[in-house]
Order: sequence, then structure tokens, then C-alpha cells
Amino acid sequence: MLLPIGDDDRRFEGPAYVTWVLLIANVGVFFMLQQAGTGEAFDYGWSVIPQEITTGTDLTTPQTVEARGERVQIPQAPGPSPIYLTILTAMFMHGGYLHLGGNMLYLWIFGDNVEHRFGSGVFLTFYLVSGLAATLAQILLDPDGVIPNLGASGAISGVLGAYLVLFPRNRVSVILFYFVVSLPAVVVIGFYIVLQFVEGFGATMTAEGTAGGVAYGAHIGGFFAGLAMALLLRGVIGPDDDRPPRRGRRRPRRPRR
Repeated sequence: MLLPIGDDDRRFEGPAYVTWVLLIANVGVFFMLQQAGTGEAFDYGWSVIPQEITTGTDLTTPQTVEARGERVQIPQAPGPSPIYLTILTAMFMHGGYLHLGGNMLYLWIFGDNVEHRFGSGVFLTFYLVSGLAATLAQILLDPDGVIPNLGASGAISGVLGAYLVLFPRNRVSVILFYFVVSLPAVVVIGFYIVLQFVEGFGATMTAEGTAGGVAYGAHIGGFFAGLAMALLLRGVIGPDDDRPPRRGRRRPRRPRR
């Protein structure tokens, strides 16, 4: 398993303001509105429920689903009006400390580089559109589903897709078993998306479109949305040399006689 812990961002200067704001917003929603995962009414009401989006109806009573041969009740709670706002609110909600911590780690490592290349305004729009595409991809897998979907994973997967387009050779520090090694971004992010396909294959075989509580369809949808948008935007902002800067000073050239 590869766990990213940092990347080479020496070519960029200055803070990535939108990345910082997104980090603070996600953490703030988790602790203040979700009450660190204990605010069940908020979680069920403001998460994305596929059936609510496809029908435009806010579900407020428990729904029964069949999982592994057993009938299970899924709690529901009143959400915003219109209910489609949950597509936005769910991007800033998380199911627990590990869910939040993992997503924020990836956003912290990869988000600033992409923001610096796109610019803050474009990056914010890119992030939200990636999250929207991720949610729609998950809904397409199970349009009548009543299981809540929440998390920034889809939007952050879009950021990874953009990072792969813009900085494929950039070095990323990862924990590999008991060692810290440096690998090209194309290897780290490539491993991530392959894992999503492998783990998500079984998820597509289920009615919920999830496996182990993870919405792999959203990860894959967000990643390819980010990949496509980055390819289009790169044509506007121009290519970038993602090789790390050389260390040391260049020797001055001798004047020609």
C-alpha cells in the first residue's frame, strides 16, 4: 500500500489560498455541523441520497433495503430545500476521522500544485465540478439507492486526475510498507486509480454500488472528470515542465570575445 506524505513543490511560491479554505471548510463542517460524526440527523439529511436526486423528493422516513440476504433499515432525515443542494453540501461532509484525515492529506499534498497552475478562481470551479461529476457518476450506478453518499473523495480524485496531467514526473514521497521512498506522480496516482477499479469492480455487482462503505464509482467518475478538464485547461494555460528545479547556482557564462 502506498501512502503519500508529501511532494516536490519547490517551483511554486506563495500560499494556495483556495486549498487552505477547502481544508478549513471540510474540517469545520465535520466538527461544527456533523459534531465529529455524532450528528446523525445532519448526516442523513444533508448527504446525497441518489433517489432524492433522481426524484426530487426529500426522504424523511426510514427506508428498507436488502443487503446480503437481510433486510436493513436506512435512517433518513429532512434535508435542504431544494434537495439538490445536498450535491454541494455532501462534498464537505465525512463519515469519520479516518475518512476526513485521508481526504485532507491528499488535498494538502496535491491540491496546492494544481491550484498554482490553474489559478485560485479556476481551481475552485474545477474542484466543485469534479465533485459534481463524481456524485452524478455514483448516482448513475444506483439511481434508486437510499444509502447516503458523502465525502470530498470525488472532488479530490479530480484533483489527482489534474495532477497526473500537469505533473506526471513530479516526485511524491510515500510510505511503502516500513520505508519512505520517492516515486514519480504517475506511479503513485496510477496505483490509486487502478486500485479504485479493482476494488470497485465488486461494488458494481451490488445494488448499492458501494463496497465496504466506499463509493468507488464517485472516485472513478471524479478522477476522469478532472483528467478531462485538465487536458482542456492545459491547452489554455500552456504546458508545464514538471521536472524539479536544479540545485545550486548556475555558473555564469564567459563573455564571448
